[in-house]
Amino acid sequence: MADTVTIPARKGKAAFAAKGQHIKVINTHGQQVVDTWAFNRADIREFMSMEHTRVSLAAIFCKPGQSMVTNKRRPILTVAEDRSGGIHDTLLAACDRHRYELLGCKGYHDNCTDNLAAALRELGLQVPETPSPWNLFMNIPVSGDNGLGFEPPVCKAGDYILLKAEMDLVIAFSACPQDMVPINGVGMKPTEAHFQIV
Repeated sequence: MADTVTIPARKGKAAFAAKGQHIKVINTHGQQVVDTWAFNRADIREFMSMEHTRVSLAAIFCKPGQSMVTNKRRPILTVAEDRSGGIHDTLLAACDRHRYELLGCKGYHDNCTDNLAAALRELGLQVPETPSPWNLFMNIPVSGDNGLGFEPPVCKAGDYILLKAEMDLVIAFSACPQDMVPINGVGMKPTEAHFQIV
């Protein structure tokens, strides 16, 4: 049985996965956004790219059987199964200190940009910039007048998405610490999430 790894509330975690392995990302408590990145293990400058993926899919959501692609337009993660409602944002950048300052935060606030850097440092890795993440479970509806909403996730506790690695890769997660808009549920209290690699 695969080990279950904790993505601590408000923090990040990264791991290696081999081509053909599956990564199960579990929304343990049901209302937690998990910012997600994937990098080619052989060349970290190749990474899962939201802008290239949207072109590849001609859509803003990736469905089972479809693949997220890299900035070299190669498949990196395929959705094998999705038991979470299928709503995973590809539009928004990772939160950072600037985002929280604009929201009125005084002093340091945990953020997904720093969480990615910290998670990769644990593996002895560093990226020159933060790619836009695949915001698993994040519900950002686009309205008829092209406005963006910031809504709670549609998934329930224990829901998950199962991803297949299409190359040897580094997978990184951040249990988003956003607590100033209700993307992590109406209570706006970030929680832990979990993943398994099998």
